[in-house]
Amino acid sequence: MTFDFFSVLTLIGGLAFFLYGMNIMSSSLEKMAGGKLEILLKKMTSNPFVSMLLGAAITAVIQSSSATTVMLVGLVNSGILAFSQAIYVCFGSNIGTTITAWVFSLMGIESEGFLVQMLKPINFSPILALIGIFLLMLSKKDGRRSVGTVLVGFAVLMYGMTMMSDAVKPLAEMPEFTAVLGKFTNPFLALIVAMLFTAIIQSSSAATGILQALSLTGGFTFEMVVPMVMGINIGTCVTGVISAIGTNVNAKRVAVSHLLMNVICSLICLPLFLIGNAFFAWDIVNQAVTPMSIAVLHTLFNIALTVLLMPFTKQFVKLVERLVREKKKTDKKSAEADHFCMLDDRLLHSPSVAIAECSNLTVQMSSLAYKTLIDTITAFYEYDPQHAARILEYEDRLDLMEDRLGTYLVKISSQEVSLADSHAVSRMLHSIGDFERLGDHAVNLLKVSEEMHRKGITFSDEAMKELEVLKNATLEILTLTTNAFRENNLPLATQVEPLEQVIDGLIAKIKDNHIKRLQSGNCTIELGFVLSDLLNNYERISDHCSNVAVTLIEVVRNSFGTHGYLNAVKSGDPAFTKSFGEFEKKYAL
Repeated sequence: MTFDFFSVLTLIGGLAFFLYGMNIMSSSLEKMAGGKLEILLKKMTSNPFVSMLLGAAITAVIQSSSATTVMLVGLVNSGILAFSQAIYVCFGSNIGTTITAWVFSLMGIESEGFLVQMLKPINFSPILALIGIFLLMLSKKDGRRSVGTVLVGFAVLMYGMTMMSDAVKPLAEMPEFTAVLGKFTNPFLALIVAMLFTAIIQSSSAATGILQALSLTGGFTFEMVVPMVMGINIGTCVTGVISAIGTNVNAKRVAVSHLLMNVICSLICLPLFLIGNAFFAWDIVNQAVTPMSIAVLHTLFNIALTVLLMPFTKQFVKLVERLVREKKKTDKKSAEADHFCMLDDRLLHSPSVAIAECSNLTVQMSSLAYKTLIDTITAFYEYDPQHAARILEYEDRLDLMEDRLGTYLVKISSQEVSLADSHAVSRMLHSIGDFERLGDHAVNLLKVSEEMHRKGITFSDEAMKELEVLKNATLEILTLTTNAFRENNLPLATQVEPLEQVIDGLIAKIKDNHIKRLQSGNCTIELGFVLSDLLNNYERISDHCSNVAVTLIEVVRNSFGTHGYLNAVKSGDPAFTKSFGEFEKKYAL
């Protein structure tokens, strides 16, 4: 066998398959994890050991320390995590990323036994690929299809590893290759080359896997590989550094700390290795490495990094804070940007985390819409300019929230997400417009209140009693809707439409009673105009509450046939009839 042009093509093709398999496997694993990653990160305790284990577990799940770092940069930039918390996760992510190398190390197993041979990934990956294809072709459930994608991705990855291994085997017989390898006895050159290569492909797992494939030629020794492993760990930090461009100071500190911890550990471990070898002339240094020994080296280096630096975390944090200094920002524009900082494009690399943050902000929006209306309705007859200014400020915030959230949710929609996350995005996109409109109706009610105050007009005692009943019904439908949305509570959501129908009936009856009073001379046309504005806004408020509740219900059914749903529940649905009767009795005039 000779290493020729076609061997180069095979090597490139194997690398392409390897990187593609790694990419789809990692993204599918993250998709399967869904919002659980974000929930785990938010529940981090002050215990550094727990945070470190969490970082290792998350990285082991998504198979990429670079992805974890990018996620941390986004979460810290969004204000979800503190910089000091993220440091411990970085320690753990360095350990978690070594799992991949251990899986790849199985390809170096040499044995004639059937069971031992079946441990080699290249032998069992076709079975996984077959199972994955069946899941993709026959299953309609999103979770099972994601599992199928992971299995197929792993098989593609291992096929790429095999192609690369087969392509480089002839290199062992080539003097030219041996001469090139001789250059890597210079530890600094070996470190720099490994670092640059990893920075280019942006994956330490992939770089380690490729090194393991090349090690099968028998030409790589411990003397070469030890600095290469260090270079791989430094090179993988480039992804996080790039992702930190344009972020706040704490997010930049996360990326710098990930880079710095690998550099510091290399500066300590490499001289120790070289000095130890110079004094003791270890025999193992000149021995050829295997995929298994590379996995061991990779793991030992990252454990050493954690053991060396974790006890000095406070000092390390201070060092990073001095290197990346904070700039004071006190202007209103900066404060506004901080409020929406969780809508960070970097989080789009982890759609489930981005969706979870959008959900948090949408819940805030629903609470703000609720507060805006409650404050307006309860203080309707006591107009105050300061109170009015506060309501207008709330409404401006609701407008801005709808604009920012809508734009960001559209971006998320272009990402590949799980069915549950897709439902969450649909629920938010269909609801934020209604929350914004609730703010508009609060302003409309404020204008009615201001007009009554300015003109000094009041309703009759009979009309006030009727409006008090309507006000209480409106306050309840607002409470029901907000709680249902905040908790994604479908039983509460089903209570909204019956109450909305009762409110429609109340408004119709109040209008009829007003006409009777007008005809008997107990009311004026001017008051009629004011009353009409007031009732129209109450009606529209209940309509928007109904829209939100129906959206919650229809998203679960994966259908947005709003009119069909409403017609169905109004056509003799027992639960609807019972709730309607209870609300009608409660808010009878």
